[in-house]
Amino acid sequence: MRAHERWVTGWRLTAAVLLAVVVVFPLYWMLVTALSSPGALTRPDAAFWPTELRWQNFTQPLQRFPFARWALNSATIAVISVALTVTINLAAGYAFAKLDFPLKNALFLAIVGTLMIPVQVIMVAQFQLVIDLGLVNTPTGVVLPRLAEAFGLFMARQFMDALPDELLEAARVDGAGALRTFVSIVLPLSKPLVAVLVIFTFMWRWNEFIWPLIVLPDPDAFTLPLGLRFLQQQFGNDYGSLMAVSLLSILPMLLVFAVFQRYFVEGVARSGLK
Repeated sequence: MRAHERWVTGWRLTAAVLLAVVVVFPLYWMLVTALSSPGALTRPDAAFWPTELRWQNFTQPLQRFPFARWALNSATIAVISVALTVTINLAAGYAFAKLDFPLKNALFLAIVGTLMIPVQVIMVAQFQLVIDLGLVNTPTGVVLPRLAEAFGLFMARQFMDALPDELLEAARVDGAGALRTFVSIVLPLSKPLVAVLVIFTFMWRWNEFIWPLIVLPDPDAFTLPLGLRFLQQQFGNDYGSLMAVSLLSILPMLLVFAVFQRYFVEGVARSGLK
């Protein structure tokens, strides 16, 4: 029996190591490309590690283009979106999970049903709305149409539906209203959910390309993904600089994941996403 358990454990460990290698290799190759010269990448005997360290791939794009300003624009949009979207999703998820109001189930199904509508279908209408509100070329024009995410609301409702009703009833018996129950009882129990929503929302807004490309025509208002287009050329790309800046651009996402990863797995599992 012990030999069988060791055999199963060995295979699981081997599979985990192979999967980790598959996941990490693209990041490693980005680093190798970012540190290599264009000639080293196109040689027939190109190595799997950098033969020379070309730090100019990091410094030259930062000197030629305002990547610091574009990174600040991305951070502004991502942070505002996270704060507002997570708040809306938590409040709406609590209402759909624990409060009673007319047409609750019908409204929830209608909101979840919007997940089946491709975002490209509603882009024209959203852009016309942004024009009418005078929000073109502003961070608000990027943030506003994406505030209420149906996916986040679905996760919040699934998570909060599993919270014990006895706790909420006890709070009501003690005289707490719906808002105080939400702030004092529900939110402290929802840390895993908050972590998942923060990670997903920050990742979506930080990496978003199409919508900012439509709403932000002024290069000074570009976000980081839009700025990376300047490193792509018509007759060949400088892959070293492109990978170097791309590598720098994923560091904020890795930082956010590192801060909230403690609750990430629990939050995904308890919201019903497996």
